[in-house]
Amino acid sequence: MKGKTIYWPDQYLNKRRSAREAISMIKRGQRVFTGSFCGEPQTLIKELASQSCNFTDLEIVRVLSLGTDPLTFMPDETASRCFNIRSFYLGSAKPRSLSQNKRFITPINLSAVPRLFKSGQLPIHVALIQVSEPDDFGWMSLGISVDVTLAGAESADLVIAQINPRMPRVLGRSFIHVNDVDIIVEQEEALLTIGRPPELESAQLIAQHATKLIEDGSTLQISLGTAHQALIMGLSEKNDLGLHTQFLSDGIMKLFSMGVITNRKKGFNEGKLVASGAIGSTTLYEFIDDNPGIEFHPSDYVNDPMIIARHNKMVALNVAMAMDLTGQVAADALPYNHFTGVSGLMDFVRGASQSPGGKNILMLPSTTLDGKSSRIAPLLENIPVVMPRGDVQYVVTEYGVVNLFGKSLQERAIAMISIAHPDFRDELFYKSKELGLLGAERTLADTIRSVYPVKIEETRVVDGRKVLFRPARLTDERSIQEHFYNLDKKDVVRRFMHEKTSFVSEDVAEVFQVDYINNMTIVAVIGDPGFEKIIALGGYLLDPASNMAEVAYSVDKRWQGKGLSTLINEKLAQIAREHGISGLVAYTEPSNRRMIRLFEKLPYKISSSLSGDALTLTARFDEPLHDS
Repeated sequence: MKGKTIYWPDQYLNKRRSAREAISMIKRGQRVFTGSFCGEPQTLIKELASQSCNFTDLEIVRVLSLGTDPLTFMPDETASRCFNIRSFYLGSAKPRSLSQNKRFITPINLSAVPRLFKSGQLPIHVALIQVSEPDDFGWMSLGISVDVTLAGAESADLVIAQINPRMPRVLGRSFIHVNDVDIIVEQEEALLTIGRPPELESAQLIAQHATKLIEDGSTLQISLGTAHQALIMGLSEKNDLGLHTQFLSDGIMKLFSMGVITNRKKGFNEGKLVASGAIGSTTLYEFIDDNPGIEFHPSDYVNDPMIIARHNKMVALNVAMAMDLTGQVAADALPYNHFTGVSGLMDFVRGASQSPGGKNILMLPSTTLDGKSSRIAPLLENIPVVMPRGDVQYVVTEYGVVNLFGKSLQERAIAMISIAHPDFRDELFYKSKELGLLGAERTLADTIRSVYPVKIEETRVVDGRKVLFRPARLTDERSIQEHFYNLDKKDVVRRFMHEKTSFVSEDVAEVFQVDYINNMTIVAVIGDPGFEKIIALGGYLLDPASNMAEVAYSVDKRWQGKGLSTLINEKLAQIAREHGISGLVAYTEPSNRRMIRLFEKLPYKISSSLSGDALTLTARFDEPLHDS
């Protein structure tokens, strides 16, 4: 009767069917959406596979699956007649497990999938979903898989819901009402889980570099493909982090329980940990059940770049499979799990880039697992580009961090070579010259094979500003030139012992082309990585005949008298001594009292000699100022 109120418990009883009865209602030639990721309705999918002989030309629509369900392992001759599987996936499909059926992969940003369904451009005839038990009002939660599942259910002509008492009830926009499903299949079973991914040997160093870029109060998106345990350990020292991410994981749960994630400074959805799904252990699923601090929303909200950009200091942390010297990125699901968030990569990268203080960080192991190939290539060939070079910002390998934003192709090539595995840097250098990415005047210095000594880095607060003291890199070339051009004339004379108005690359190469052993430069910088300003520098160059290292320093006039050169001098002396150098030598003017006082601060006996207008200062490490 029109207008009559539908009492949902009655509807519930009328809609109950067995899995066999429910699947038999699907017709040949239909398009069937299946719940995604760990929220797959396993009982329904198993039944669909068992009845496959009754179907022809079904199209199964899903986000890239874990690859363990029976649909994946059906014989090709049977599967090709009965159905094909359309997988939404933005990766390159390079791995063998994906390339076999790459013709059915649909490249799309995850934020756009709900629109594809709701607009009717990809009509959904049947949706197979998994939900929690209904509450007192008839509402069932999609639990650990809201993402595109809600849109699939809302768009389908026939909705078949597997009710699983083990599915957590997750708050947010995760609910569907009993009245809005057509068939109910009651089946309790364990939810899909994934174990802890293996840690690469490089993971610790990659995480160490990456976490230095993350400030307190940042809001994070963390891809499941990241160097997870190492990253979580690195983030454990941060404060007031927020989360707006595609998937929750056990690592994120750990940070939340440690009080690192508070969501108090997100600037948007404050106090709430927002995601569209969860992938992990049973403990994680128990953690999110009815947790008022957690909200799950569909992918067209969570992955919307405009929503992402509203968060303070939004940081997107993702993994690349390969990159080239110009910054083009290939990304793929990893062998041990297909849930790497690749389909949402560009959503978060572009959203984070528009956020106040936002950053996007790509983590890239420098070599393949067997160490035989570099993941940094001259050019990506025969591999689809997932992330264009113009969207790349920070790139992290175990050998350091570079910022490609706003950089020329030559600057990018130098930067990428500097963080490649040392065994492949020579080849990359010569290939980059062949490709015209580096000028003909470029030479291969020992620096290019040297490993950046990250342990030397130290941050101090000087006049209320953070100043990073670190070894020079190849990418510092332009910054070092600008530093010298900005020095006062008197400081230039003191630094070079003569007047100098030009600082071309070849003239100052020894300052940035260092091997960190026989020659070393320490720079003091302020500003964001990749756009740092050098306010002071000091370096040494070894004379093999005497085994003594000549030192020289320069400090921006506005930063003089603040102890920068003292700290640099101490570091240089310590580094030189550790590498078996006998001592330091400086050549200066007799009137340069600052240089003389600087040397006198070293804990060694200082000898001096005058030859014409040049004063020579010598500090030998075997002559301590105070005998022990």
